[in-house]
Amino acid sequence: MATLLYRLGRFSYRRRKLTLAGWALLLVLFGVGAATLSGPTSAAFSIPGTESSRAMDVLADKFGAGSDAASAKAVFTVGAGATVTGASERTAIEAAVAALGQAPKVAAVSDPYTSQAISQDQRTAYATITYSVPVTDVSVAEREDLLAAGRSSGATVEYSGEVTKTVEESHAAEAIGILVAALVLVVTFGSLVAAGLPLVTALVGVGVGMLGIQIATGFLDLSSSTSALATMLGLAVGIDYALFVVSRYRHEIAEGHDGEESAGRAVGTAGSAVVFAGLTVIIALVALSVTGVPFLTAMGVAAAGTVAVAVLITLSLVPAVVGFAGLRILPKRHRADPAAVEHRSKVPFGERYARNVLRHRWIALAGALVVIALVAVPAMDLRLALPDDSTAAEDSTQRKAYDQLAAAFGAGFNGPLIVVVEAAAGAAQTAAEQAQEVIAELDDVVLVTPPTLAPAGDTAMLTVIPNSGATSEATKDLVRDIRDHAKTVTGATLAVTGATAVNIDVSDTLTDALIPYLGIVVGLAFVLLMLVFRSILVPLKATIGFLLSVAAAFGALVSVFQQGHLAGLIGLTTTGPLVSIMPIFLIGILFGLAMDYEVFLVTRAREEYVHGAAPDDAVISGMRHGARVVTAAALIMMSVFAGFILATDTIVKSLGFSLAFGVAVDAFLVRMTIVPAVLSLMGRAAWWIPAWLDRIMPDVDVEGEELTRRLAASGQPHGHGDPQMPAAA
Repeated sequence: MATLLYRLGRFSYRRRKLTLAGWALLLVLFGVGAATLSGPTSAAFSIPGTESSRAMDVLADKFGAGSDAASAKAVFTVGAGATVTGASERTAIEAAVAALGQAPKVAAVSDPYTSQAISQDQRTAYATITYSVPVTDVSVAEREDLLAAGRSSGATVEYSGEVTKTVEESHAAEAIGILVAALVLVVTFGSLVAAGLPLVTALVGVGVGMLGIQIATGFLDLSSSTSALATMLGLAVGIDYALFVVSRYRHEIAEGHDGEESAGRAVGTAGSAVVFAGLTVIIALVALSVTGVPFLTAMGVAAAGTVAVAVLITLSLVPAVVGFAGLRILPKRHRADPAAVEHRSKVPFGERYARNVLRHRWIALAGALVVIALVAVPAMDLRLALPDDSTAAEDSTQRKAYDQLAAAFGAGFNGPLIVVVEAAAGAAQTAAEQAQEVIAELDDVVLVTPPTLAPAGDTAMLTVIPNSGATSEATKDLVRDIRDHAKTVTGATLAVTGATAVNIDVSDTLTDALIPYLGIVVGLAFVLLMLVFRSILVPLKATIGFLLSVAAAFGALVSVFQQGHLAGLIGLTTTGPLVSIMPIFLIGILFGLAMDYEVFLVTRAREEYVHGAAPDDAVISGMRHGARVVTAAALIMMSVFAGFILATDTIVKSLGFSLAFGVAVDAFLVRMTIVPAVLSLMGRAAWWIPAWLDRIMPDVDVEGEELTRRLAASGQPHGHGDPQMPAAA
């Protein structure tokens, strides 16, 4: 593979105009495709095959196809001393209801006065808005028209329901992450041109990836969080991968090779590691399909596609762009003497740091483990749920409507359960009435409505209002109680559904899938690293280190987003259970990123050891060559991920925070502290592998060591004498 990449790097450098034109054309084609083929995204989560999902299908079949139509609630609240039944207040509310009925694609709006949808204190009323189409067919402009329609009458109205949510696109997160990344790159490279190259190529990769996702929305049902996840990953890995190749390219220039040869060697060596690192992230994301959750699989594949584009950009566009940059990729003071970049009199930071860690290896190891353990403790209180209007921003109309309904009708009003009763024709009414009596006696039940019978007479529907909120443990227990009592209703089958039950089933399915998925990722990590390092203990150490990083990230996530510690520092206004998809995504993404740093730090140590260096000297050499780049890469990833903490979407905010924290722990505590300390303690045993196993394993030359030896043995010329680059001495 290294030889193939070497040729690709040289070709891209030599035919840089053609390479650049190819990517520009691809970007234009994807742009045209996105403009013509893109479709809507959805914030809904469901899993085919669960009880709640099957029951929703029954409702659609027995009660009409309109069961999947979009809906919302308009909540009217008056101030102290007034009531919604007052003459002026009633006139304004009725005018608002009439205006809502004229909004685009609205089929009907219930009158709160005829439907008795008025609170006991008569200060709150609500109208149910039913659309004639599914929520995915309601455009952003039509949603905004609905919000404006009710308020045009002068009534005080807030809205709840998915149809009222508009997609708020803010690029502040990306901008801040890119700005910090640019500063890190400038400090790392000492050249504005060199700092700008990874940013430009990463943005091109993200552009292609985002346009590809927009095209996919025309054919697939993608979550509204997919683009944010893909952007976050695309920026982080795109900048990091380009950083690795550009750093190696500058090293080759300093060794006396000309531009084309340096590009070939950089892509053949660092590019090989980029391919491995990218594959680990891609495999971890695509492996989300084992959960059996369609929306999670779609998100994982979409994000994996963006990472794949970042890898391809790094291997082809980066060597082409460095060809345009010429010697400007070096600091100005080193352009006359490129070798000065490598020949510094000062001992590198990585070597100084490694010597300190090895000198105090027991203290370094114990200290890092204690810090991680303390941070990870809150993870024992981990609770999972899917977001609803209670987790929306405090100033949003969804949150205001949620709070007003909860205050007026009880917390459970916002999370009703629907019980579907199926029986023989003519027996459904009796069975449903029996079910109503049984359910009404259960704990945490406020109200069970009389049954609604389907036209065929074989299915009935009950609405159950819990006493607790939709994401509370009491409501989850109630759903389980209803299902446990289903057999007490003779001659019928009962199923619990509705948005609350669907969310509970999704959360339970994701929780059950967490351990198998973790097992797949951990097993994959061990096998891949065993191939790379030809060792048993090094992969074991790396895998345990990955688990430590995940535990710390979970602990910090629970501490801030669930328990509320330091929530104000990141603009978090509400706390509660973590989003159910968070643990699986966090495990998959952190796995790929952790393997990046492990490879770039430890591979060089293995190479030095194989060439005869003592174990501690090999570790120090690996840190000397890799610590500076890994530090820069980690800071860049942290800044990109941390920028997304500014997002209003709970999923995006929590994912940005957990990834930024997880990368910090993995890079600085695990890979740069625990890893060298443990390698030093293991000594020569770290690199042991049974002879029989070594013989049957394929030779994976991640760092291109074989390529380097082959070029040295063949006396490879230094290229074609690019006038922008110095010829070899």
